[in-house]
Amino acid sequence: MNSEKQIDCQGLPCPQPVLKCKEVIEQDKPLLIKVLVDNDPALENVSRFLSLRGYHLHKPEKLGTYWHISASRKSDPVINEDQQKHAAIKEDQGLERILVFISSDKIGQGDDELSTKLMLNFLSTLPEMESLWTVVFVNSGVKLTIEGSPALESIQRLESNNVSILVCGTCLEFFKITDKKRTGQTTNMLDIITGMNLSDKVISM
Repeated sequence: MNSEKQIDCQGLPCPQPVLKCKEVIEQDKPLLIKVLVDNDPALENVSRFLSLRGYHLHKPEKLGTYWHISASRKSDPVINEDQQKHAAIKEDQGLERILVFISSDKIGQGDDELSTKLMLNFLSTLPEMESLWTVVFVNSGVKLTIEGSPALESIQRLESNNVSILVCGTCLEFFKITDKKRTGQTTNMLDIITGMNLSDKVISM
């Protein structure tokens, strides 16, 4: 076990910052870990990952164009705690664990107005799916989770009903709307793949 480890994740695309942290923790088990990232989604993803892996996060420092994340080990690691907790609840209830993967702010091809209306109707009706436990938003689908979205209230209602809402950080950053997100956890591909692995069924929209 090393006492301290530093990782430079500047310029790395999602989910590489989290994967590099995972590799270092599994190989070296450092008591103190310091990570440099250069965007807000990476800051949130790495911070949450370190916390779930048993590290106490110190207040991140903004140094020029990058963030300096520092964390010290406090306990044994817990991997994807929220997802595993929700999966256990569904299993105890004898229900399937359904993950819905939304990759657009519209449903189908053709008229944009109709496609938008169909997506809004879908999200407002989604609470009727008893086995629903996770909804993932990627690509233009992340626009549904931001301030001013007509779908925001429906998604927040899902979250209040203990449905895990995962919003792709790379996609938020690409559309330059990270600061406008109003629901869900900013996430990365490692979390999304883990969610799929824990699911009994994946529905793509």
